[in-house]
Amino acid sequence: MKEMLNEESVSRSGLAERLPQVVTTDLTLAEETKAASGPRVVRGPHGLPVRIAYAATDFGIVCLTGALVLYLQSGMVPSLAVARPVIRHAYLTCTCLYAAIVVLSCAGQDLYRTPRDRGALEESLMVVKAVSVATVVLVLFIFAIGGLQGISRSTVLALAMLNAGALSGWRYLKRRMILNRTLRGIGVSRVLIVGAGRTGRGLAACLRDSPQLGYQVCGFLEDEPSSDGQILGTVGELRRVILEQFVDELFLTPPIDREVVKQLVLETRELHVALKVIPDLYDGLGWRARVHAIGGYPVMELHVQPIRGIAVAVKRLVDILIATVGLVLTAPFLAVLAVLVRLDSPGPAFYSAQRVGYKGRRFRCWKLRTMSVDADMQKDALRKHNGREGPFFKIRNDPRVTRLGRWLRKFSLDELPQLWNVVCNDMSMVGPRPHPVDDFTRYSVEHLRRLDVKPGITGLWQVTARQDSSFETSLALDLEYIESWSPWLDLEILFRSVPEIVKGKGE
Repeated sequence: MKEMLNEESVSRSGLAERLPQVVTTDLTLAEETKAASGPRVVRGPHGLPVRIAYAATDFGIVCLTGALVLYLQSGMVPSLAVARPVIRHAYLTCTCLYAAIVVLSCAGQDLYRTPRDRGALEESLMVVKAVSVATVVLVLFIFAIGGLQGISRSTVLALAMLNAGALSGWRYLKRRMILNRTLRGIGVSRVLIVGAGRTGRGLAACLRDSPQLGYQVCGFLEDEPSSDGQILGTVGELRRVILEQFVDELFLTPPIDREVVKQLVLETRELHVALKVIPDLYDGLGWRARVHAIGGYPVMELHVQPIRGIAVAVKRLVDILIATVGLVLTAPFLAVLAVLVRLDSPGPAFYSAQRVGYKGRRFRCWKLRTMSVDADMQKDALRKHNGREGPFFKIRNDPRVTRLGRWLRKFSLDELPQLWNVVCNDMSMVGPRPHPVDDFTRYSVEHLRRLDVKPGITGLWQVTARQDSSFETSLALDLEYIESWSPWLDLEILFRSVPEIVKGKGE
């Protein structure tokens, strides 16, 4: 079906001027439809009470499984069954916190809607991902506060497995109930399609092959009469066909004249029939694109920010937890390294310089000093020896690096103070590396895309092609990370960074 739609989009590219007008109706049409339909009623978000009910169900299930695990554990561990109200209270509080994190993680996976084109297996995998991310956050929280008595690794594992099964299970039952109702004809919409071309017939085939979507195709309308039995009449016979076929929804497929669309809008409003428009797919760029309203105008999203909404909050929460725990654990070691830096060469133990971060914002990035104090002044003179390609400066056997500095760089220990930058929200644990201001001034327009997210202490380039001297390779990996970001990708990069640090591949 996708190939059929793309072929039609290419063959009818001359309609590009008319179709955007169909998708984004102008003010004249808005005034006419307003006059025909009366005063506009502003409603709240569609389905919000249902989503709240789904979230409340998840919260309740997680709390119940937490109580079940505590009950079972109390039977196996007698010390918990005896009068230990403080331990039980801490456990139940932790369970409620876990339930809230699970709800946030499920919201980030868009699990509080029930799209009929989403499969049960796909939804179950999304639930497993959401529960896994929430469990990781819970473990980090417990570790940050020094642990909780009575909460072991087996307890957390049991919680995660029970919740993944329970949350997937009730969603499967809900989906089966909806499908059974649809197959019995309950809640099914009778559909009439305007346009029997490739797009129209492809849409009809898709709706017929996917009964779970809840549509029953009655037939087509065309501009001219036809002997095809599936074509029920012409566009001018819309009223008769709608009444005879008891149509609930009308789909308009390209190409279709703008004036015809205006007339169909008025007629469908009068007949109380829903009207949907299949927009131009722009040679496949609009395939699966989301359409939503901005100020009353329908807008097709061909590209969106890769990290947005609740995902940003989850990423930030994980950053704070990891960075805080990291600073606490490494503080004594960092103090020892600072003393060694002072003893190794004259100058301060810590070095800070301006770096360019998210959306071009400048911030002060902290490191353990690994070079002589006049290193920045020597940079321009040494630029001719640059070992990197593009606007990125680094040379092998840099004469400015101190003896201890080479060892610190080898194991990336000089970057430990950047955990403070993560806490201050200047950086993230994972993301493109921040570049100095003078390197930033040498960026081309394409290079600016790597600033769409906050810079990171580690990133995809560090764990895949750290020895590659090409800036273009680094840029390609940064863009790949931005486009394909997920919490799982962050965790994978963090885990893969550990052996890279131990191997001492830094320069």
